[in-house]
Amino acid sequence: MNYRRYLKDRWKILLLLVFAIVTGEIFLLVYPVHVLVRMYLAVSILLMFFLGVWLEYRSKKEFYDEVERNLTELEEKYLIMEMLPRTEYMEEELLCDILHDVNKSMTEKVNEYKRMQEEYKEYIELWIHEIKLPIATSKMMIENNRNEITKSIEEELTEIEQYIEQVLYYARSNHANKDYFVTECRLQNMVNEAIRKNRQSLIRKKIRIEVEPMEQTVYTDAKWCQFILNQIIVNSIKYKKAEDSVIRFYAKEGKERMIFCVKDNGIGIKKEEVARVFEKGFTGSNGRIGKKSTGIGLYLCKKLCDKLGHGIEVVSEEGQGCLVRIIFPKGSFSLRS
Repeated sequence: MNYRRYLKDRWKILLLLVFAIVTGEIFLLVYPVHVLVRMYLAVSILLMFFLGVWLEYRSKKEFYDEVERNLTELEEKYLIMEMLPRTEYMEEELLCDILHDVNKSMTEKVNEYKRMQEEYKEYIELWIHEIKLPIATSKMMIENNRNEITKSIEEELTEIEQYIEQVLYYARSNHANKDYFVTECRLQNMVNEAIRKNRQSLIRKKIRIEVEPMEQTVYTDAKWCQFILNQIIVNSIKYKKAEDSVIRFYAKEGKERMIFCVKDNGIGIKKEEVARVFEKGFTGSNGRIGKKSTGIGLYLCKKLCDKLGHGIEVVSEEGQGCLVRIIFPKGSFSLRS
């Protein structure tokens, strides 16, 4: 808050005061008043005006400086209402009333959108639950009528299931802090489950699996971590080489972290695109050559890893395959069995 600017905003009052002084001086000309007395009166009035403005400025500056300081220190700026200093002037009280009304209106609007979001999430989860039933029924019918056509239908149904699961986790991702349950999980079990889930696609695409023995355990949410691992495998299948494709699973243990790795020898990612693979909707050049990429899978993996406190990295080179690392902190978050 600048005094010169504060004084400038009161130029109309100063102009009226000068006009009043000049008018008074003109009237005093008809009386035998010494010129020094008239000058003293004029200067005194101006000095009193500037002193009054200065005192008012100092008081208001303290108020607004404290408001600005509190606002700077707050991470959640909307909480400024809880830290407003005591008011002395009507305009400060008016400002507080305005901020209170604005904050109340914002809170009501945010709560309204939260309710709408929660209702949408509940609808999505209900829809997914309902849609899974006819898919499961269709797969049972395929099992009883095995032929080349039904195999192709089953492939499409499996892909639909993957997209449905993606929708479910996307809807839940903003509420992951309420949905996850961190427990001690064995890496080998999670890998085996992910391979089992994708076994038909792996067999059909003739992809070889290599799993190094992993006795390590980590602290994570098995459900969320299983989804992350499944998305990585689906990508490895989608972007495999034409021949001799392989996906390798292994873990490396450091002093402060456990690094779980999934490495394939697929078509890889261009060097300039690797840094963007976790961006929402980013498909890259691979996604524009008929691979049906949505750009959501790795985005969700990154988002869920952040929620769980895990790290995730992608290392790749075009034509040389892709390496995905999931980093689990050790100490109180990870144990070795």
